[in-house]
Amino acid sequence: MIAEAVVALLLLASGAAALVAALGLWRLPDFFLRMHAPAVCYTLGSWTLALASVIHFTAGTGQLALHVWLIIVIQAITAPVTTVLLSRAGLFRARQAREAVPGPLGGD
Repeated sequence: MIAEAVVALLLLASGAAALVAALGLWRLPDFFLRMHAPAVCYTLGSWTLALASVIHFTAGTGQLALHVWLIIVIQAITAPVTTVLLSRAGLFRARQAREAVPGPLGGD
């Protein structure tokens, strides 16, 4: 009973993170700001979903469910890489269109 309540709370937190990401996509004005909200919320949402899955399957079988962690580790590796590649593609496209783009972080 307690495990089910914890799983339900974690799933609600994951859904709330997805909602915040969707609102960020809807409300933020440009491409680079729109990338930030889903990237941050995706991390929180996927980790809470994975933790809920681990608790659910561990409580159901009585054995520690580590296969879920394999999924989240793969997502933790691939999500930042795809976010960086997508932002670089957006930066390249904005520079080709002669739009104003964020400056370099080194700042000289």
